[in-house]
Amino acid sequence: MKKVGFFRSIQLKFIIIYILLLLVAVQVIGSYLAQALEVNLMDTFKESVNDRIDLLTYNLRQSFEKERSEDSQEPRLGEEVQAIISNIDTTSITNLQVIDNQSRVLGAIGYSTQDVIGKKINIDIVQRVLLFGTSLDNTALDERTKSRIFVKATPIKDKKDNVVGVIYTETSLEGIYNQLQNINQVILQGSILMITVSAILGIFVARAITKPIIEMRRQAQTMAKGDFTQKVNVYGKDEISQLAEAFNDLNDQLKHSMAAVEKEQRKLSSVLSNMSEGVIATNKDGQITLINDAAGKLIGQNPNKLVGGFLLDFLDLEDRIIDITELQTTGSMIIDMSEDDDIFLMRANFSTIYDKNHQISGFITVINDVTEEEKMEQERREFVSNVSHELRTPLTTMRSYLEALTDGAWKDVEIAPKFLDVTQQETERMIRLVNDLLQLSRMDNKEFSLQRKRMDFVEFFHQIIDRFEMHKAEDLKLERHLPKGKLHVWMDRDKMTQVLDNILSNAIKYSPEGGTISCKVEKMDDKNREIMISIKDEGLGIPYDRQDKIFERFYRSDRARTRKLGGSGLGLAITKELVEAHYGRIWVDSIEGKGTTIFFTLPLMNRKRGRSR
Repeated sequence: MKKVGFFRSIQLKFIIIYILLLLVAVQVIGSYLAQALEVNLMDTFKESVNDRIDLLTYNLRQSFEKERSEDSQEPRLGEEVQAIISNIDTTSITNLQVIDNQSRVLGAIGYSTQDVIGKKINIDIVQRVLLFGTSLDNTALDERTKSRIFVKATPIKDKKDNVVGVIYTETSLEGIYNQLQNINQVILQGSILMITVSAILGIFVARAITKPIIEMRRQAQTMAKGDFTQKVNVYGKDEISQLAEAFNDLNDQLKHSMAAVEKEQRKLSSVLSNMSEGVIATNKDGQITLINDAAGKLIGQNPNKLVGGFLLDFLDLEDRIIDITELQTTGSMIIDMSEDDDIFLMRANFSTIYDKNHQISGFITVINDVTEEEKMEQERREFVSNVSHELRTPLTTMRSYLEALTDGAWKDVEIAPKFLDVTQQETERMIRLVNDLLQLSRMDNKEFSLQRKRMDFVEFFHQIIDRFEMHKAEDLKLERHLPKGKLHVWMDRDKMTQVLDNILSNAIKYSPEGGTISCKVEKMDDKNREIMISIKDEGLGIPYDRQDKIFERFYRSDRARTRKLGGSGLGLAITKELVEAHYGRIWVDSIEGKGTTIFFTLPLMNRKRGRSR
């Protein structure tokens, strides 16, 4: 495992997070302090200005209340006002004007001075104070100096509360903002110093936090090598220490689990070694990963030398199975391993192993010797063949005599014909039974051969359906779901006609009045190596526990109904043998009360070789 660099390590992440938290805290505190200081300084400043204006208002009120005559020795009002405002503290006051109720300037100091004395002015804030008699103030930008100023207009009232004048002041705010800037500079310098110290402390804190984690990583690498003897050091009682304790517990549990797995593996090895059946395990590609001694003895080879080989080669299934994934639908099969006169038959049962994502991860094959069982089955089949040969001639003769009698030999024209008709029907049924038995016997004894040739299955299937369309009941509907293109297969036309006749005849027999039979052909998989044919009816269906038996000989899912409709119980057995002779597979899917679908597959023509496998 690669060592984690510092710039990708959790230490750097801890330090960055630590510094970011401090930056946010400092920013919040600094903003709060700056805002609070600004409010406090502004309040103090305005209070100072208001105090001076209040004093000035008191002095000016007395001057405005004095009664003056033309020959009086008292100074005029304007001179007295100018003398009063000249003696006050004008620190930070850039402009001060005293205006009477006629909007005429009586006195002024600051940048306006004597230029405005005696003149009327039209300042909006002054006019509003004269009109409403209340003090007004605001903050503005001095257009002359481009600096921020505090503007205030205060009324001067007489004893009758009449406005006799206004004090208008402009005071610079730059001193306050300069103080705020200096304070912010100090806060910034303190923040930088604090962050630097905090970063150094953060490095030590991060190392203290990550040290147990680094030790756990090293221990995990040691555990991956199978060593469970070492433990992680526990430095305290915090969450990371609890994690370290949990890691040590995990180490102990893994140690016990590995011991249990090894014990189970030894048990499994013992079971496989003592099984009478051969067991072969493969991966999803069919490569052998495990084989027991019993399988080696059945084949007569050393099982250790077979590991790494391929199952299809080992069981000689290349001609019967094209792709290893077909094993998941195969179930079981009989494999002929005979050599010359030495008959040796094996039954192979295939099981599929799936992973947690339901994908195929491998296959388990169980093989055993069924030579004796197959010999007994062969003897039974020969017996059926002999019985069929013995019964065919007398039954055929019986049919000829009964036909003659039906033409009028019996005098009773009411009872005799009915009796003879039933006898004739039963005779026909027995003849069909014998013919089916003979065909199965020939199949079992490999006495028949397929006359296969290249054919377009879609066109062939259309012809079969056309024939059934001509003879079906009017209320019965045949639906076609066949592709427009051509699908070439290598098949025996007569035998495949018999297959489709058997399946379609059953579908018509068991379809209700007004029912629909659906015929469908489609490509089986993405590799397009075979086609799947399905014929679906809307009959009574087959119970789930009986579906796997309908291809057995003489089996009838509903004996009373089958006897009424006719049939020997051998049609689907013959169909299965013919499909498998074409290297196909056949199966059924049925829902009781809703209908039955028969599926079978046929391999497509191999484009390279010009034939199917």
